[in-house]
Amino acid sequence: MDTLEMLYEGKAKQIFKTGDPSLVLVRYKDAATAFNGEKRAELSGKGELNNRISSFFFQLLTKEGIPHHFVREVSACEQLVKKVNIIPLEVVVRNRVAGSMAKRLGLEEGKILPQPVVEFYYKNDELGDPLLTEDHVAILNLATPAQRARLKETALKVNRFLSEWLDQRGIVLVDFKLEFGTDEKGEILLADEISPDTCRFWDKETGERLDKDRFRRDLGQVVESYQKIWNRLEGDSHV
Repeated sequence: MDTLEMLYEGKAKQIFKTGDPSLVLVRYKDAATAFNGEKRAELSGKGELNNRISSFFFQLLTKEGIPHHFVREVSACEQLVKKVNIIPLEVVVRNRVAGSMAKRLGLEEGKILPQPVVEFYYKNDELGDPLLTEDHVAILNLATPAQRARLKETALKVNRFLSEWLDQRGIVLVDFKLEFGTDEKGEILLADEISPDTCRFWDKETGERLDKDRFRRDLGQVVESYQKIWNRLEGDSHV
């Protein structure tokens, strides 16, 4: 596909204009970052795997009636998506205690939560993406009450579906981060990506981490673990 100038470059992806003003091209990079960009590395093959995995999950969610920005894969590392205005909130859903939740609340990592916990974070690198209450979201005018309700409802719907679907394939969805945007009609669409960069995936039998925590914690075998996730998805015949 012909691309025009780059619109944006983030830690893990590049966004390009296309000949259609309603669509943009997303190119996944091999770059790995952690701790707000303080830790960096290049991991060959990571971009291709994240593109494949995220594309797969968006196609699954299409069948669940969840509106999103994904249109189609166009190459090993690229996908075509609808252009949206990103809402500056990261919506995190937690099924087990892990990461910052364990540190913040002093809870044992891996503890199963009695119900999914939804958290909002301010998408702002300069501030370190701080955790927000819904009152904070309101006073910062980041989302209307109706939008906040929609974000939470959609995030929980995604969680219910993916948790069950992955469990059947021996993968525990520990937690994950979603981002959303609005299209030209003001409709809210699930955006960004769903990949081992944005989700914690643990092997159901062994507890092995199959996600970005391998990079954060210097566990090694990062790309190999992403490949394990892809192998389990690729072996499914439902998409």
